[in-house]
Amino acid sequence: MDLLMLADPSEIKIRSYLPKSKCFAILNSGNILGACVVKPLDANTHELMNIAIQPSHQKCGLGSALLKWVIEFYRKYGATQIVVGTGTFGYQLAFYQRHGFRVTSIDHNFFVNNYHEPIFENGIQLFDMLRLTLKFTNNVA
Repeated sequence: MDLLMLADPSEIKIRSYLPKSKCFAILNSGNILGACVVKPLDANTHELMNIAIQPSHQKCGLGSALLKWVIEFYRKYGATQIVVGTGTFGYQLAFYQRHGFRVTSIDHNFFVNNYHEPIFENGIQLFDMLRLTLKFTNNVA
């Protein structure tokens, strides 16, 4: 749970989406270095709910490798798109955009309406969530 809470500070929210989701992990000698949680929205669309890498293993490509693996898994699975929500700024936004995700909508006041405690990124409070989509065209991301 601690690993997933690096990406989502609400244990209640994490526990709410885990039972309906697929979980993927990067293991090394039995230790979990990274994890990704994906929830189906319908037969063709899946939402990336959480992706996190242990702080000691960040900035070495594990997050990108995990995300690429998950994208390929769902592409082969027959999905037409993967969606994700993230804050309006910060490294996460650039991370998803580097992997082909594009902003498709804004969920205004998402963080203040859905979390009891304010969430800060780089000293700035998050208010809105950007929704990003990676569409598979002819089954290619």
